[in-house]
Amino acid sequence: MVTTYLQERDSDIVASDLAVAAARTAAAAIEDKKGLAVSLLDVSELIVVTEIFVIASGTSMRHVKTLIDDVEEALRPLDRKPFRREGKEYGRWVLLDYGDVVVHVFDEETRDFYDLERLWANAPRVEFPAGATSTA
Repeated sequence: MVTTYLQERDSDIVASDLAVAAARTAAAAIEDKKGLAVSLLDVSELIVVTEIFVIASGTSMRHVKTLIDDVEEALRPLDRKPFRREGKEYGRWVLLDYGDVVVHVFDEETRDFYDLERLWANAPRVEFPAGATSTA
C-alpha cells in the first residue's frame, strides 16, 4: 500500500495537492534507499512548465540509477509515468519529468556544481518529514 503525503500545507506553497503528494512520495522513495539531502522546491510561481522540483543526491552512478528506479516504482501506483527521462545512461544527473513534478537526482559532485537550490533560492521549500517511508 502506498502512503500518500497530503499534509497540512505551508501558506507559501501554491503547488497543487496532487503535485505535493507525488513529490513527497518520490522523496520518500529516495530516502528509503539512502538518498542524500532530499529537497522539495515549489517553483510553480517562478516557472510555468512544472510545479515542484525534487532534488537529491546519490553516492555513486549506480546509486543514482537505483534512486531513479525506486522513484518510478513508488509513483507507479499513483498512475504516474514520466513524460521524459534524461541522463540515466550516465548516472551523474538524471531527470524524471512528470509534468507537475520534476525529479533531479545527481551524484554529489554534479549537484555541487549546478547547485539548483541556489539557482531557485526564491522557491518556497515543501516540508517533507525526515525518515518517512513510501510504503505503509
